Amino acid sequence: MDAAGNPTEMPTDSTAHVLIFPFPIQGHVNGMLKLAELLSKTGLHVTFLNSDYNHDRLSRSSSAYALLAQSPRFRFDSISDGLADENPRSAFRLMELEESLRTRSAVQYRELLTNRGRGDDGKWPPVTCVIADGAMTFAVDIAEELGIPAIAFRTISACSFWAYFCIPRLLQNGELPFPDEADLDEPVRSVPGMEAFLRRRDLPSFCRQAGDEADQTFEFVTTVTANTNRARALILNTFESLEATALSHVRSHFPVTYAVGPLPALLRSYGSHCPSNPAVSPTSSMPSASLWEEDRTCMTWLDSQPHKSVVYVSFGSLTVVSQEAFLEFWIGLVNSGQRFLWVVRPDLVEEEMLPLPEEVKVGTKERGCLVDWVPQEQVLAHPAVGCFLTHSGWNSTLESLVAGVPMLCWPFFADQQINSRFVSEVWKVGLDMKDLCSRSIVEMMVREVMEGQRTDGWRRSAREMAKMAWESVAEGGSSHADFRRLIQRIMSLSSHGA
Repeated sequence: MDAAGNPTEMPTDSTAHVLIFPFPIQGHVNGMLKLAELLSKTGLHVTFLNSDYNHDRLSRSSSAYALLAQSPRFRFDSISDGLADENPRSAFRLMELEESLRTRSAVQYRELLTNRGRGDDGKWPPVTCVIADGAMTFAVDIAEELGIPAIAFRTISACSFWAYFCIPRLLQNGELPFPDEADLDEPVRSVPGMEAFLRRRDLPSFCRQAGDEADQTFEFVTTVTANTNRARALILNTFESLEATALSHVRSHFPVTYAVGPLPALLRSYGSHCPSNPAVSPTSSMPSASLWEEDRTCMTWLDSQPHKSVVYVSFGSLTVVSQEAFLEFWIGLVNSGQRFLWVVRPDLVEEEMLPLPEEVKVGTKERGCLVDWVPQEQVLAHPAVGCFLTHSGWNSTLESLVAGVPMLCWPFFADQQINSRFVSEVWKVGLDMKDLCSRSIVEMMVREVMEGQRTDGWRRSAREMAKMAWESVAEGGSSHADFRRLIQRIMSLSSHGA
């Protein structure tokens, strides 16, 4: 330790054993698997606990699974999420999934943790620390009941976490629930640090649907967020220079908070910091943690496109759109005259597609490429990509910031509404198109981001954000330092349990 109390070196060998348990959806698995890989590179033993359903998908489609499964200090494990395989796990059924995890999976989780806590397989040391998804308070509680220290990882932005925390204040001050026929552009004043730019329409999507204070989602979000203090510490996938104000507010209530993002950049940069250890590879690969099989033909298509000429379009792993909205996006993209690469998941559109107008077919053939899923980090890093039309999920937002790509935001639900507002009004790296998707709006905004008067400014701001992101994960950067402190915390908890 140096004079300031910071670790001067990373552990190269340890009997510390961390079990990592994400909420079983793509966005949460993605970030927490990157953290798991990073922890294993420091010499810690890591067990990544997934649902059976997602474990099967990950093992079939993820290059990360194939690589990490070969590591002597990394293993995958799984338990049932309590739902039948044919049961939908869509955005509209997340509360059903959460209830099943809390009431059914918790029993298996307790049993597994009890056995792993004894090191009963004889090959690995006992689990000495749990890093659980902060959306699953039961996972923290059970670990602590069994005498295993637990840390919470929230996979959302710091600004969204802080807004969630302020929901009781919004209710107390009468800003929630919204009145009938509410003006969604009305400013919101009860989230400290956001008074100058936050509107009703920028609050999480469930705020619009809640009829009263007893709404199930209100109760779940406020309880889970407040209960974060049951864990020994909080991990956020962000960095100081991006969300300094929100992090300051969060730390006023959760003092032991580690900002270790952007995790994709930290993982890429970590090769130069890995200890000389035969069990730890000195090179940091960037394998995919996707639950979908990636179509890499899109990379060949991108190779043939001019510099910054392509609009990359992806609405993430959970967004669902009506066929009318889908057609409006499609026609707007074609009418913009821009080249576009569009991720169209098999379950993206709610109903059977309407027939396409002939001019849309022609325009798509000339300038478009549609695929089921892509290696997104590689796509965003490609020099042909000039803009990201995104749902503003936090992983996607961070990946775009790391790549220095301006964004056009069309948020779907949850934290995405706040993220998109920060993209346009705080970080100044794009436009917020929330609640709008007519073909004329899509055409106009795509053109504005790609070739408008503010294009150069957004691209300049995006490059500056990328520079800040990479500086944060470099030696001496804030996220690099917080990650080292996190390792020391895990080692301390594993040694003393306090």
